[in-house]
Amino acid sequence: MASKTMTGAEILLECLAREGVDCIFGYPGGATLPLYDALYDHGIRHVLMRHEENACFAAEGYARASGKVGVCCATSGPGATNLMTGLADAHLDSIPIVAITGQVSTKVLGTTGFQEADTFGISLPCTKHNYQVRKLADLPRVIHEAFYIASTGRPGPVLVDIPKDIQQERAVYVPCDAIDLPGYKPPAEGDPAMISLAVEMMRESFRPMIYAGGGIVAAGAAPELREFVRLLDAPTVCTLMGLGALPADDPNFVSMPGMHGSYAANMGLTECDLLIALGVRFDDRVTGKLATFAPNARVIHVDVDASELGKNRDTESAIIGDVKCVLRQLNALLMDTHTLSSKFLADEREAWRRKVRVWKAEYPLGSPASHDVIKPQQLMAEIDRLSAGAGIVASDVGQHQMWAAQLIRFNEPRLWLNSGGLGSMGFGLPAAIGAQMACPDKPVFALVGDGGFQMSIPELATVANYKLPIKIVIMNNGHLGMVRQWQELFHENRLSHVELDTFPDVVKLADAYGLRGLTLADPKSLAQSLQEAASTPGPCLLNVMVAPYENVYPMVPSGAGIHEMVLGPEYDGVNSATPQPAALPAKHHDVAVAVRQRSLAILLENATGALQRILTIVTAQCCVVKSLSATPTELPGQLSVTISLEGDAKALTRVAKRVRKLVNVLETSEIQVGVPDQEAVPEAALLQSKSAEPVKSFRTRSRRAGWTPTCDVSANPV
Repeated sequence: MASKTMTGAEILLECLAREGVDCIFGYPGGATLPLYDALYDHGIRHVLMRHEENACFAAEGYARASGKVGVCCATSGPGATNLMTGLADAHLDSIPIVAITGQVSTKVLGTTGFQEADTFGISLPCTKHNYQVRKLADLPRVIHEAFYIASTGRPGPVLVDIPKDIQQERAVYVPCDAIDLPGYKPPAEGDPAMISLAVEMMRESFRPMIYAGGGIVAAGAAPELREFVRLLDAPTVCTLMGLGALPADDPNFVSMPGMHGSYAANMGLTECDLLIALGVRFDDRVTGKLATFAPNARVIHVDVDASELGKNRDTESAIIGDVKCVLRQLNALLMDTHTLSSKFLADEREAWRRKVRVWKAEYPLGSPASHDVIKPQQLMAEIDRLSAGAGIVASDVGQHQMWAAQLIRFNEPRLWLNSGGLGSMGFGLPAAIGAQMACPDKPVFALVGDGGFQMSIPELATVANYKLPIKIVIMNNGHLGMVRQWQELFHENRLSHVELDTFPDVVKLADAYGLRGLTLADPKSLAQSLQEAASTPGPCLLNVMVAPYENVYPMVPSGAGIHEMVLGPEYDGVNSATPQPAALPAKHHDVAVAVRQRSLAILLENATGALQRILTIVTAQCCVVKSLSATPTELPGQLSVTISLEGDAKALTRVAKRVRKLVNVLETSEIQVGVPDQEAVPEAALLQSKSAEPVKSFRTRSRRAGWTPTCDVSANPV
């Protein structure tokens, strides 16, 4: 009896089912009508997203949270091109995705038919591999290979483009059970000689440092990493992509390193004599200036991708292999020599661990809470309390992403989902949808900025449609926060198109989708409101209004070494609402800097944030404010400020030049050190005071004497 024939679309779904696929994220169109017709009678669940880019982000969230291959689909032409940002995102972060795209029929290919695009060619740079199926007989093999390639070696996205007539054609389904890819042989165990060399280097090291990345999470190597850290007993940093690979409560865990990494992590990398790099690619956001990155360290680098070894940093022991297998080899050899190695250099190793612990204690991450305004760090602390190291947090890109990475604990892998390599705004909410589908029993937070949220608002319909209990937390600071921070610190505070003046009424927006919505602005009620939202069944949308001019610290300026951090303001008491204008620059311990003093008299427009922006410039240049006084002038809306600074002579000059260019500064002049200051106005009062009515900041570049402001400054909003 002849076997029953099936359409290409039915064969595709059967192949997906055999690969264990239980969920597809997609959006239908003309070139995928046969597939969606077959889905009508099939058991695979389809999640209807509201944009194809978000379908790919959701598939990423599913893959990142579950460890399985995520699947998304889109139609030809614009549907396929909308997937490309998501595919590029998955490619840079090594996330296993299989994307199915419809295509015009084979007879029409190349004729510029309706909704035709060269999906195969466009996707080449942003996928690990891609296919276009021209014969139905090839479809089972192609799907089987696509899943194998996506999930093995260094994971990544694979695209399969299927013309419409191939989906409609009928044939007998013949399963493909074998893989024959002669040019693709992912490595497993590392070279025993290199493993022995690495262990010998570990035994000889005085100050070893473990540098673990997203490769640990991708390989499922977290248990092996924990054992390795225990055996070596060495301080360990986890990259942005590697958070959770080592529990945050492990005594050897330091923090995230890099541009916004902690002082302890960055100085540990700078001063170590052995760097053990596991599943990392020496990304520029971690290394900063390569010439000064771990300058005195020998390097052991383990990676499954041979092209990464020696790409950015020379190594003494380069081990090609699956990091899970290699760690098992290293652990076995360390165990064999454990008695000897535990006594070897014991005093030096303990001194090194103590030094890192002291750094961690002296320069902690975070910021004191305020009684007047919700600070972003306070919001992250509350999310950390609610998730307790076991909740899934899917983040957009920007300041909130960095604060979350710094301050939220992750005690397991696959809890922290973020767009690391590509930095895609709009990633957080759709990734949370994918994660909730993959892990329905886990609490899921979508942590988004007010910018990225407005790129993913349509997915509120998806959340409502599937009644997903995601808690969507908007950190609303009224700006594209990270761009504003860079413009403030490195572009002379010329804030160009970063203010988000228009934002929807979140309560009304949530109600329109049938969701619960809240706007939070009072720091005293923040904890209780978040607790109630987290404990209430179903989805919730929370708009948290935070301090608009808070910056992420530490921060490594572009082109600097990671030891050259700007640590940010110090704080005067736990009740301070605004940072005090002093910064502790992280200078190399051997560098001596000549300290100078300089005083400036400034005629300042009394507008919101004007004084804070001056202090931000001072902080960015690593200068210290010794004294500051301010008095109103006879002219309404103006303030006379005297500020005395201490720091490097060149830095003081840069401060003076940049202050003169600020929009709200009318006049500046230098005064002799030692001239009596004017009667002091308490600085905290100056920074915290608010006007009764909203006051927009000035945009004029005028510096003329007697210039009259063009907006209401009758209040004292500085």
